[in-house]
Amino acid sequence: MSGRSILIVDDEPQIHRFLKPALESADYTVWRADHAAEALRIIALRVPDLILLDLGLPDRDGQALLAEIRRDYAMPIIVLSARDRDGDKIAALDGGANDYIEKPFSLGELLARLRAALRASASGPLAGPVFVVDGLELDMTALTGQLAGVTIQFTRTEFRLLEFLLRNRGRVITHSAILKAVWGSAQEREMNYLRIYIGHLRRKLGAFGETHLKTRPGVGYYFD
Repeated sequence: MSGRSILIVDDEPQIHRFLKPALESADYTVWRADHAAEALRIIALRVPDLILLDLGLPDRDGQALLAEIRRDYAMPIIVLSARDRDGDKIAALDGGANDYIEKPFSLGELLARLRAALRASASGPLAGPVFVVDGLELDMTALTGQLAGVTIQFTRTEFRLLEFLLRNRGRVITHSAILKAVWGSAQEREMNYLRIYIGHLRRKLGAFGETHLKTRPGVGYYFD
């Protein structure tokens, strides 16, 4: 896992002083953000392989930042927080965090969890900027697809929806869970959004979409 890039999002200088040399000695490239706005700028410019995220940021709650990152990016996110309530942990994990580590923590445990998250990311269906599923080649950067030599242009929302179904392929996802993951919790009852965008994807993907984007009536959708 050496050579991978890690963004530390935390407003505590001592955390950066502690983690930066430790991670660099393990051959990771380390970037620093002290607040949410800076984190979003770095993510857009550099797209780190993993994010270590504190929840208590000065300009924005970390849970909100987590949700915003997760709308557009699939890299692992490990929360590092002094908040030890079960509710905070559950909200972070349900909001898209891959792991949750309470402060204070041991360096050895953090490094082990880092390696585990990066291994899982590397072995998953969306491991790189371009991946192929049953002949469909998706470019995570350009938000396009290639199918039988034809380029398919997706909107950002269409791509997020397709990506979410791919990440859960073979598993039926309820309507509300898809809406919450792709559009946010405020839209989790807007069934019409989902029907429209599933229709868009099926039309754009043609026979591939009809074959792979399946409906479970009254329940949800899944990628077969």
